[in-house]
Amino acid sequence: MDYEFLNISVEEKVGWIEYNRPPINAFNHQMLHEMRAALDALIADTTCRVVVIGSALEKHFSAGAELQIFDGIGADGMRDWAEFCHGIVGVLRASPKPFLAAIHGAAVGGGLEMTFHCDLRFAAENARIGSPEINLNFVPPIAGTQGLARLMGRSKALDYLYRGELLSAAEAKAAGLVDFVYPPAHLHEEVAAYAAMLATKPPEALAAIRRCVIEGGERAFSEGLAIELDSVVELAGTKNFDEGVRAFLGRRPPEWT
Repeated sequence: MDYEFLNISVEEKVGWIEYNRPPINAFNHQMLHEMRAALDALIADTTCRVVVIGSALEKHFSAGAELQIFDGIGADGMRDWAEFCHGIVGVLRASPKPFLAAIHGAAVGGGLEMTFHCDLRFAAENARIGSPEINLNFVPPIAGTQGLARLMGRSKALDYLYRGELLSAAEAKAAGLVDFVYPPAHLHEEVAAYAAMLATKPPEALAAIRRCVIEGGERAFSEGLAIELDSVVELAGTKNFDEGVRAFLGRRPPEWT
């Protein structure tokens, strides 16, 4: 499809989704639907092994939803909006491909909340990160409460949401909200390098690790262990597992398919 508010590309097996709705990347209905379409397209793209979510704007990552669309939306309209957002979260969390986030500048609201469901978050030192929905008598609707509870832990997530304040990149890292912090000029290259490293790994193992940790980690230990067992058995039947073993024994680099 044609994307008006997103920049989509695939370079060296790494897919990029960059928000691009000047001046501040505020989401409207069309941008939200484009995001779902882009996720589905890159997950289905066999030339893409890893996906990065970022922003094409210099000073803004995301301003969240365009608040005019919530004026008079009512309970039924909000249910439709939130259920669509939760569908996006389901796609992100169930993806067999790793998702990374490259966050810079002002980062709030739904565009930021999508990154809570990525595998790792890389932030520029100039990032200002927050979920100020409490100041609208609201909560983060893109599974933000659930993502934060799993990223930060109960107490830190509650404090972060209660305050509704913006954090610096360093503060966000200390709180467990982001994983790596880099100078702004180096953010893209650092994320690209990490994504390129992941793209060299066997895709079945990437998918299995992601499922074991994300899905298994949200269940009882015994249920997570069953997911791990299934993954071990499935991987043992793949050509890439045979290749990995033979390459190791032959002291040569593996050639993944």
